[in-house]
Amino acid sequence: MILNIKQRIEDFFNDKNLSKVLLLPPDSTRLYSGAGVITKILYDLLAKKGVQVHILPALGTHSPMSRKQILDFFGDIPIECFSVHDWRNDVSEIGIIPAEFINRISDGQINKDVPVEINNLLLDSSYDLILSIGQVVPHEVVGMANYSKNVLVGCGGSRFINFSHMLGAIYGIEKILGEIDTPVRKVFDYAQANFLNKLPLEYILTVTKTINGKTSINGLFAGGGRESFLKACILSQKLNITYVKKPIKKCIVFLDEDEFHSTWLGNKAVYRTRKAIADGGELIILAPGVKMFGEDPEINRLIEKYGYVGRNRILELCKTEADLQNNLSAAAHLIHGSSDNRFKIIYAAPLIGKERITAVGYDYINYSEILSKYNLNLLHEGFNAMQDGEEFYFIKNPALGLWDFK
Repeated sequence: MILNIKQRIEDFFNDKNLSKVLLLPPDSTRLYSGAGVITKILYDLLAKKGVQVHILPALGTHSPMSRKQILDFFGDIPIECFSVHDWRNDVSEIGIIPAEFINRISDGQINKDVPVEINNLLLDSSYDLILSIGQVVPHEVVGMANYSKNVLVGCGGSRFINFSHMLGAIYGIEKILGEIDTPVRKVFDYAQANFLNKLPLEYILTVTKTINGKTSINGLFAGGGRESFLKACILSQKLNITYVKKPIKKCIVFLDEDEFHSTWLGNKAVYRTRKAIADGGELIILAPGVKMFGEDPEINRLIEKYGYVGRNRILELCKTEADLQNNLSAAAHLIHGSSDNRFKIIYAAPLIGKERITAVGYDYINYSEILSKYNLNLLHEGFNAMQDGEEFYFIKNPALGLWDFK
């Protein structure tokens, strides 16, 4: 498969005369996207041709990557090629989406102009090509991840990130998950058609499938238009959405400690399973590497201050609390991370501990207690049955798909 990818990437560059290129891959929270390997192939190919290559990982609101994470994800690309995206400061406004459009796509729930901001590096006119690389997979905010999201959120500014996340939360996460044409995607499409199309921007999109712990790239799509994205979405819906035969009463989700260090990321365990979990069910999240709530100090503070107290309560607080009003992405995360008392969310996060977990509104279970009862090495994806008759559903990595019941 790697040889095939190399050949397709070489074909992609055959008719391009380039001297300076900016690559926008995801960070290592998209560990299984294949984007790290593709970025290394791109760098080697372009550097061999004498092209100057810069790399801006699309961090969005995530913490900057460490040198070790860069090496593990991208290989031996020189560290000086990398820049760090600062979503609060290092951005410029490239346009405004009018209130009339926002009012229409939000069914009248939001009526205001929305500024679009992206990292200043993308506005450097010396780049012949800006290439966004990423994985199309079901997503809780936009419906299907990637394409222009990688630029507008991954390399975007706080005002647009806050707005897009809150729009998704207001519309409803369970109506968005796995859908292609959502209100948030319509906003992204507007920005792509009216602002991003002025940049020398193209996309490489992957679709992956994990079977028996091994992830492979099943689709590779390239180009500047929406057609490639649509094709990737259709394949991802086929490969990455699992329909369970009955609502899940007990779900156990494992979060790899190398990939998930916060509930901001780890709550994919909540987002991606919620449509499949039965009313009154329970979700147990095994989180050995989760040591904080937010990836950003201010968002971490807000999560600890307000907690996962449910959609209605957070919407009420947004009317009165200035710090939430100024950080709507945090408010949206708090909405998404609550089950609204429909099912119980239980964290096994030894690095945070019981006191802090229960303080934000979750239940807690001892991690070693879970390991003593369930041998994770013997569990398989899907429904498992214990000798005592207990049945539960096991998911090894919630970021790789979406689980639903129909």
